[in-house]
Amino acid sequence: MSERKSESKPEPKLRELPKAYDPARVEPKWYKFWEERGYFTCELDPAKKPFAIVIPPPNVTGELHMGHALNNTLQDIIIRYKRMDGYAACWFPGMDHASIAVHSVLERGLERRELDGLLREIGYPLPQDDRPLTRRDLGRENFLKLAWKWKERCGEEIVRQLKALGASCDWGRLRFTLDEGLSRAVREVFVRLYEEGYIYRGEYIINWCPRCQTALSDIEVEHEEHQDKLYYIKYPLADDQARGGDRYITVATVRPETMLGDTAVAVHPEDDRYRELVGKEAILPLMGRRLPIIADEAVDPEFGTGAVKVTPAHDPVDFELGERHRLERINILNKDATLNENAGPYRGLDRFAARERIVEDLGRAGLLEKVEDYTHAVGHCQRCGTVIEPLISTQWFVEMEELARPAIEAVRSGRIKLIPKTWEKVYFDWLENIKDWCISRQLWWGHRIPAWYCQECGEITVSRETPKECVACGSTRIRQDEDVLDTWFSSALWPFSVMGWPEETEDLRRFYPTSLLVTGYDILFFWVARMIMMGLHFLGEVPFHTVYLHPLVRDEHGQKMSKSKGNVVDPMEMRERYGMDALRFTLAAGAAKGRELRFSIKSIEGYRKFLNKIWNAARLVLMNLEDFEPDGLKLEEAPELGLELEFEDRWILSRLAYQVGELRKHLENYDFNLAAEGLHNFVWHEFCDWYLEMVKPRLYGGDPARRRAAQRVLHRVLSDILKMLHPFIPYITEEIWQLLPHREAESIAIAPFPISVKAWRAPEVEEQMARLQELISAIRTIRSEMNVPPHKQARALIRAEDTGIKELVTRHQLFFRELAKVEVT
Repeated sequence: MSERKSESKPEPKLRELPKAYDPARVEPKWYKFWEERGYFTCELDPAKKPFAIVIPPPNVTGELHMGHALNNTLQDIIIRYKRMDGYAACWFPGMDHASIAVHSVLERGLERRELDGLLREIGYPLPQDDRPLTRRDLGRENFLKLAWKWKERCGEEIVRQLKALGASCDWGRLRFTLDEGLSRAVREVFVRLYEEGYIYRGEYIINWCPRCQTALSDIEVEHEEHQDKLYYIKYPLADDQARGGDRYITVATVRPETMLGDTAVAVHPEDDRYRELVGKEAILPLMGRRLPIIADEAVDPEFGTGAVKVTPAHDPVDFELGERHRLERINILNKDATLNENAGPYRGLDRFAARERIVEDLGRAGLLEKVEDYTHAVGHCQRCGTVIEPLISTQWFVEMEELARPAIEAVRSGRIKLIPKTWEKVYFDWLENIKDWCISRQLWWGHRIPAWYCQECGEITVSRETPKECVACGSTRIRQDEDVLDTWFSSALWPFSVMGWPEETEDLRRFYPTSLLVTGYDILFFWVARMIMMGLHFLGEVPFHTVYLHPLVRDEHGQKMSKSKGNVVDPMEMRERYGMDALRFTLAAGAAKGRELRFSIKSIEGYRKFLNKIWNAARLVLMNLEDFEPDGLKLEEAPELGLELEFEDRWILSRLAYQVGELRKHLENYDFNLAAEGLHNFVWHEFCDWYLEMVKPRLYGGDPARRRAAQRVLHRVLSDILKMLHPFIPYITEEIWQLLPHREAESIAIAPFPISVKAWRAPEVEEQMARLQELISAIRTIRSEMNVPPHKQARALIRAEDTGIKELVTRHQLFFRELAKVEVT
């Protein structure tokens, strides 16, 4: 992008900053200014080195939360920094259709009749009564119309909030995961993986959410500690019972309702307690079915009695065990978690009601040996919190082991860098033990699986385009699969689908692979690992070079934010109260690698005061630059640097050079908290508390030459401070920048980022200043302890054997008079 220099326009008349900073007045004005001038539009300038980021696309489920605010603030800091530093910095924005999440929101809204307004907009005839609605009432076509209407409204709000946050995305490149172009990419990937043998359709044990009515992948299931009961149930031995005996084998289970689907009892082959029973049969209580007693090394002899029930249709371990022993699979559950016809007398009961009835019946039959308290991890649907059910189901899967190998190597070899590095072990452990990915979902909103079933010959046609006939027999009696793909399938393609793949676009040639991905550590497996696998497989290159995994935002007590706890903080509410810059700086200052981010009102109030400090300092400087005219001599090029500048000037320029270097280092290393801390200390303490106070006598004195020198340094230091702060707090810095005389660019957003001027570094000056600060601070402390009024002049006696101290005090007595309000003797 070509910069528009302010020299080409008449310099606006300098006006004084208002006494107080008003974010509500400033923020909308400058974002509109940036957009209108196209500062965020990334041109394909071959002279500039590319730096690209793809946004983790927010789900179109509602308003942004504090996690979004953190994630997008950190991305914006980096993209603004790189843009100012001369890169072709491109931030690709977008949103995710989020199948399960949107279904959950819409179905809940239908049930509560909260979406009647949207239903009227799509022309759906509402019932006369207030009865709850379901998606089945609407049908697939109307439900999809409702979902698109919801996306339109929700998407506009998401973009509005991102802009309010200050996100400098290239909005001309905005994408949605159900856009036509991205849908084409999804079909291309599905068909290729199917043709290559990675995608297959098969019957397997899957995680089923009874409320969302869909399959879930393993990483969409959250396991929570749950207080439960362990039931010890007697299974009579068949041979003994036939002879009138009462011997039995006892099994322990936390899910007695699933016993109705048992097809075996298993023990460990080396468990001497049951060696004689292997090969015999037991009787399934309440059902009377004969079950073989088998031996398998998967059995844990330390759990319960060492004997376990085997239910291949309702437990992942039992499914594998059943495969090895060729056991029958008996499904006893409907999709809504009620019991089906295979449950005999318990048919129609809810799973938990059936559990209670079965336990009662076992007790009456004398087959319940005992019940113990038991704590274990229970799987819940990540979206709705419902306890999931393992079910046998025919689904579409991706074979993952071979795809995972290059993704492991990419991180191990350093082609992709994970920050913090501690996440590498977790990443490797997951990919090295990866299971096949269930990608089909029993939903309507999403990418429909591009597979068609022939009703004549039963053949499956998988195609990039909608087929007119069966590939095997030519019949036109074909129907498309009803299911949609897992949302993470399309999201896994995001770094290249957002750039127009499978077309060979200019964006792909210029910006892929991207430079950086900023995301939460909680989706390392959901998203990051899958993007790496897909990028390597389809483009032969990693999708990004660096992954920064930021902390999750928690409340001030370290608790996870949730509506149920009442501790959720709305970023837009914080904006109204304190301004977006204060929120952004608070989040950046708290983003320490490997540590949780505890958000508190006290913190944001503190950084709001920091903004006030900057504002007041800028007012002071600007009031003293009204007659400033640069002499054309650049400070860093002045050969008489040490002669022309005074002690305090040389000190602040030395500190500025150091701070610029440190800031660049921290930003390159993504140490956002260290960058923010360094800026805060430099601006508040060194520039405001010391330099501004030290330079005042020259500004208000009668020597024009000394005043001009002070003005020149003030102008340069304030200019560089604003530029250093801009990526963190863009609004207030632009407001001040526009009043700064002789600025380098028409907007600070495209001004060059400061460089560290080595010629300014003066360690001996910094050492002398440190001694002065120590002495003056000590005098201030004594004045405070003795209750001497702040503006009352006093006398102070300084004794020092060090001649260097004596010379220092003598040479800088003015500072003692002005800053400590004492005459030194």
